[in-house]
Amino acid sequence: MVLRMRVLLVCSVVLITGVLMSGCALSYYWQAAAGQLELLNERLPITAVLNDPAQSAAIREALARTLEMRQFAVAELGLPDNDSYRSYVDLGRPYVVWNVVVAEEFSVEPRRWCFPVAGCVTYRGYFHKTDAERYAERLSAAGFDVYVAGARAYSTLGYFSDPILSTMLTGGEQTIAAVLFHELAHQLFYVKDDTELNEAFATAIEEYGTQQWLLREGDRSAVEAYRRKLQRREDFNQLIARQQTRLRALYGRPGTPETMRAAKREAFETLTAEFTVLRAAWGGASDYDAWFSRPLNNAQLASVATYGRWLPNLREYLGSHGLDALYAEMKLLEDLPREARQTRLAALSATPFASELR
Repeated sequence: MVLRMRVLLVCSVVLITGVLMSGCALSYYWQAAAGQLELLNERLPITAVLNDPAQSAAIREALARTLEMRQFAVAELGLPDNDSYRSYVDLGRPYVVWNVVVAEEFSVEPRRWCFPVAGCVTYRGYFHKTDAERYAERLSAAGFDVYVAGARAYSTLGYFSDPILSTMLTGGEQTIAAVLFHELAHQLFYVKDDTELNEAFATAIEEYGTQQWLLREGDRSAVEAYRRKLQRREDFNQLIARQQTRLRALYGRPGTPETMRAAKREAFETLTAEFTVLRAAWGGASDYDAWFSRPLNNAQLASVATYGRWLPNLREYLGSHGLDALYAEMKLLEDLPREARQTRLAALSATPFASELR
């Protein structure tokens, strides 16, 4: 009953806020509230699922491992010890939400949306793919660059007890650990209106925690494979950062829309060629083939930059100073104004990537 009243209260706040906005905004808030309520209503305790013979052995085994990871997250990573990720929801679809990222035709900066709880973020999430695509198509027709991508999980930042979703169980144990640690990190530290810092922190904890989990399991081959994967992630992030630098220079020069579009097409052709070389250097690893399989644009680049901007700095700080020091640093950053926060972040050492963290 307490949970139900809390859900109804939050939904009421959402609706009251929406009434003060346009009809379009109201419909967006309604789908968000309805989607969240559906997840909460569908939760089953993981312990009950483990004892259900109707569930597949693979699901039960994966969920049993998530409980071990959950305990590890608290004991070894200092992540929140609460009721999140102790229940399960079978979504019956590949993603829980589809996020829409938007940028102007001649800008690498993503559009931002502001919400009562999460603050301002660089994406807009939908529980139904068709809703996300409809919104993206409308903005694309207006001349914006748009990118729609599915997400396996998201965090309610501790406002609710988030469940393990069936979408989190795809990709093997390494992926489950990474997603779980990432989402729990959002509950530990979240600054309104600073998506780049929030995602960099959660990703740094995801990487560190997953390596520590694999080391605990004693599978050296899995550890080395994961570190190679992280190196590919860093190579990819740097590739995208270089492309954004090129485009910033291009968009900052005077020119007609026609000449800028031609130069933009050429810049993205260069990016694709550079990726082909990088992929060969990886020995043909296909991590980012799907990402490059679609027409590239500013919004797609921005979706990567959101996660990668401060990640090298936080990785290096974590590797040099340890987990407790990073958490203390995050508390300092949290209390700073945005400009001062970014100055302090930039001063953190960002040396060439080394995947072996303490």
